Amino acid sequence: MSLCKKLLSLALTVAMVTALAGCSTSNSSSSGSQSETQGEEKVLNIFTWAGYFPDDILAEFTEATGIEVNFVPFESNDEMLMKLQAAQGGDYDIVLASDYIIDIARNEGLLKELDTSKIPNFVNIASGFQNQYYDPENKYTVPYAAGIPLIVYNPEMVDFEITGYEDLWNPALADSVVVMDDARNVIGLTLKTMGESLNTTDPEILEQAKEKLMTLKPNIRALDYNTPHILMISGETAVGYMFTSQVVTALQANPDLKVVYPKEGLGFGIDACFVPVNAPHPDNAFAFLDFILDGERSARISEQTLYINCNSAAAAEEYELNPALIISNDIIENAEMIKDVGETASLYNDIWTEFKLS
Repeated sequence: MSLCKKLLSLALTVAMVTALAGCSTSNSSSSGSQSETQGEEKVLNIFTWAGYFPDDILAEFTEATGIEVNFVPFESNDEMLMKLQAAQGGDYDIVLASDYIIDIARNEGLLKELDTSKIPNFVNIASGFQNQYYDPENKYTVPYAAGIPLIVYNPEMVDFEITGYEDLWNPALADSVVVMDDARNVIGLTLKTMGESLNTTDPEILEQAKEKLMTLKPNIRALDYNTPHILMISGETAVGYMFTSQVVTALQANPDLKVVYPKEGLGFGIDACFVPVNAPHPDNAFAFLDFILDGERSARISEQTLYINCNSAAAAEEYELNPALIISNDIIENAEMIKDVGETASLYNDIWTEFKLS
């Protein structure tokens, strides 16, 4: 998942996953949803990656509101957009996807403006996650989770200190590195080693990035989008570049692993919920968004998804102690979000295909 966005001026510290004392933690969604959605069929169609909304939260929502949840999974952001376009912004009531693809959908008029009068817990969204480039007026989306792809390595298997992306090319790491199977992220880290943007569109620079990326191949043990942490836990790989939740899972299994905030700068992303413009049950969708924005529920969600929480009213003591989730302001100052690069996306995909087949 994937899962990319504007720099946060707010520290992604403990404050981001602990309560801001003055914020609302209203549970009004449980009692108010039934009356607000009386005119709609008691159905909610959710479209996102499998397992991204915890089952217990979905069951609790149905119990509290009587609204039956139909969960439709997708494999990628691209698949989501294609199906949403085909449905002309219909079929689904809640879509949870990544920032850059939401930006495309918004520009195509596929997002419905939120009725925040029906989402009182909207005030719980931490300010640092609002007004991002994909929703500059904060009209269409509810930030759900944030992630920062990081390097993690086993110091018992690596005899030097890893400080950044460039170290992944060290010959000492031959056949011992796992990275996510994702064109934009891995080509992006290559661009970062060159002092370039994650969103470069210059064909000449991308050609240089391709040439450098090809020299990484001898060090790659595996390309794995969904389970790279398993290779780190088993000891099959010594170094991994993976998403936040995967880093957290690896650390839980082996606390001796070291987390690296790459010196070249971080990538950063937000996955957010939106209601499609022609959603069949929009009021049910607003009720669900209010339900998951409750502080206590939001904390429970984060404890299961293992991503950075976007809710200022959430508090989770064990969750907040993980070093992959406590990112200080000075570390994220150079963070960059992956954005839509238009037609250049095909060039990224071509480079990635050539790399995988080489």
